[in-house]
Amino acid sequence: MSLCCNSRAGRETLIGLSMVLMLLFTASSALAQSDDNSKLDVFVGYQWLHPGATVPVSTGDPSNPIYFKLPDMAKGSGGALTYNFDRHWGLEADLGYNRDTPSSASEWTVSGGPRLMARTDSAAFFLHTLLSYNRVSYDNGISLSGNNGIGAILGGGMDLPITKKLAWRVFDVDYVWTRHNYAGLVAPELPNLQRVSFEGTRLRTGLVFSWGGAPAVTPAATCSVQPSEVMVGEPLTATVAATNFNPKHTLTYSWTGNGGSVTGKDTTASIDTNNAAPGSYAVTAHVTDAKAKNNNEASCSANYTIKPLPPKNPPSMSCSASPSSVQAGASVSVTCSCTSPDGVSVSVGSWTASSGTINGSGSSATLDTTGAAPGSISVGATCTDARGLTGQASAQVTVENPPPPPPKAAKLSQCDFPNEKKPWRVDNTCKAILDDVAKNLQQNPDNKLVIVGNADPAEKRKNLAAERAVDSKFYLTQGEAQQGIDPSRIEVRTGSGGTKTAEYWIVPSGATFDSTGTEAVDESKVHAVPDHPKPMAKKKAAAMKGN
Repeated sequence: MSLCCNSRAGRETLIGLSMVLMLLFTASSALAQSDDNSKLDVFVGYQWLHPGATVPVSTGDPSNPIYFKLPDMAKGSGGALTYNFDRHWGLEADLGYNRDTPSSASEWTVSGGPRLMARTDSAAFFLHTLLSYNRVSYDNGISLSGNNGIGAILGGGMDLPITKKLAWRVFDVDYVWTRHNYAGLVAPELPNLQRVSFEGTRLRTGLVFSWGGAPAVTPAATCSVQPSEVMVGEPLTATVAATNFNPKHTLTYSWTGNGGSVTGKDTTASIDTNNAAPGSYAVTAHVTDAKAKNNNEASCSANYTIKPLPPKNPPSMSCSASPSSVQAGASVSVTCSCTSPDGVSVSVGSWTASSGTINGSGSSATLDTTGAAPGSISVGATCTDARGLTGQASAQVTVENPPPPPPKAAKLSQCDFPNEKKPWRVDNTCKAILDDVAKNLQQNPDNKLVIVGNADPAEKRKNLAAERAVDSKFYLTQGEAQQGIDPSRIEVRTGSGGTKTAEYWIVPSGATFDSTGTEAVDESKVHAVPDHPKPMAKKKAAAMKGN
């Protein structure tokens, strides 16, 4: 089998194949996925070689050698051992052997150098540049010749993975260049035969075995829901974070859930809980790498709770007034307490009063009852919770009737003293008046009596006003009528009335006598002059005798 008819054709063919490999390598680098790589790769396979050289055969005359074109060598084998530093770069050691039976020609190569590889899920492409030691031997029927040379191998190929540890090297196309020195067989005037350049082509196929390296990383996904607890009707947001996928691949996301309506196509999904039944649920995200054939999926779930809506009970409120009963014009403090059975925040306001003036702020208010009529005043307020639900309550304040005016001393009657000869005399008319005064005192044991005696300025008798008052008291306490009034209940005073009278003032319990214009009488200095110390008959006789 011959790939090229001459060295130039071989070079052109190899250059074309190298360009194709370079394009494949560049494209595959963009598709590279796996960060895994084995530590050691071992290639074993078949090798075909086109030496690409014409070599001299010794005839004993260096100036007249025989030319021999090395034939294509279809029988051969090759092997390579590569240590991988990472997923792209490795150091390769290579061994190749080919022979041609009819000509007994053979060629050995031992080489080493760097290898660059791009890996995808479906294939791996590599390029290598190797420095080589080359051993050629041949027998053209005249003599057996052998020669060693130094050269290089440049090329690349493609591997198809079968398992993680085994791949098929579909092809390996290399340009094999070697420089051999035949100075011992060829004269200097024949430089092209003295120093021969091998420009050959090598084709390989076989199996690649791999060992070592990090295990494959399994793609993973992590889900979360915020918030994790909501009430019916409140929304939730679910998110997923994918790891260990090829960052150059576009991932697809799908969402499912068993509570509420789940909507999402990327890393975020919305959960609508309207009309969902209260309970515990889960949302699941499924992540897929469509470009990867193996190990290309991951799933995760996150739990959330839908709680029932709270009952919408209105707030509960109570109010109290202190004091609850006042006289008109007094102020009352009113306080209201409000709570929500559902634990919702509340506020108190909108104070009202059926009478008076109310001034409130927050849960406290002051009622001014000035001008309010006696009776009940209703003071109320409204409590409102954060949801707008309200409750009302009121407190009652009683405005009392005004107390009766304090008792006052009142003038019950008065007695005139018209007798010019005895101007202090308590006559029968005056006695009848005093009998009525005594009756009032008897019927009202808590009452007291103030007697105010008066005198006319024209009267010349001294202490006449005091005598009229004292004689009136004497009649009530010790006089002939025997009224029996306790003297301690009677006070005598003199006034400036300018009349010939004695005034009789009843002073109820708790009242005081306005003594303005009067003076107290010292009874020890004024003696009562009873007119009739005897019984009534004798009084009449004395009266007739006196007339």
